[in-house]
Amino acid sequence: MSAVRPIRSFVLRQGRITEAQRRAREELLPVWGVPYRLEPLALDQAFGRSAPKVLEIGFGMGEGTAGMARAHPENDYLAVEVHTPGVGSLLRQIGELDLTNVRIIQHDAVEVLNHMLEPACLDAVHVFFPDPWPKKRHHKRRLIRPDTVALIAQRLKPGGILHVATDWEDYARHILATLSAEPLLANTAPDFAPRPDYRPLTKFESRGVRLGHEVWDVIFRRVG
Repeated sequence: MSAVRPIRSFVLRQGRITEAQRRAREELLPVWGVPYRLEPLALDQAFGRSAPKVLEIGFGMGEGTAGMARAHPENDYLAVEVHTPGVGSLLRQIGELDLTNVRIIQHDAVEVLNHMLEPACLDAVHVFFPDPWPKKRHHKRRLIRPDTVALIAQRLKPGGILHVATDWEDYARHILATLSAEPLLANTAPDFAPRPDYRPLTKFESRGVRLGHEVWDVIFRRVG
C-alpha cells in the first residue's frame, strides 16, 4: 500500500532566479541557513543567543522579514520558505544589511513545525500573505486550516502571538473563523486588528493600497 501523499499549501515553481540571488544563496546559505532535519532544533544554539524567537512562514522575497529583523535586533527570526528565488533574495538582503538575527530553512513549513520545533518554543508566528487558493476546489490547499492552526498554537509559548495578514477578504474571514475555533488561541481584537507598526508595508502591499486594495490583519494570542 502506498503512503498517503500530504496536501501541500504550495506548488513549487521553477521561477526565475537572478545572478545576485543565485550567488547569495551559494555563498550565504551555508552561513545563515539551517538544514531541514527530522529532529528538534535548538533555537538558542542556532542563533547563538537567548532572545525572543519569531517564526516567519512563507516570507516571499524577504523584504518584510529583512525590514523587521533590521528594526528589531532584539528578536531572532526563523524564516521558512520553499521557493529558491525568495531564499536568494532574503540572503542577499541579509548580506547587504549585515543582519545577524535571521536564519533560513528552505523547506515546507508544516514539516518544520512538526519535526524541528518543540512545543512552546516560539514567541510569535507570522504568516503574511499566504497563497489564498481562491478557487473553491483548491481551498483544501490553504495553509490556515484547523490542523495547522492547532499545530502552530502548540508551538507558541503562553502569551505568544499568531499574526496572519491577507489581502483576500474571503480568506480573511476564513482565517478569523479558523483561529477563533482554536481553544488555545484568543483574539486580541474584537474581530480584525489594525496593522501593528512591526509589520512593515512591502512594495507589493503599498502598491495594492494605492490601488484601493484592503488588507486584513488577524492577531491571536496563545492562552493557557
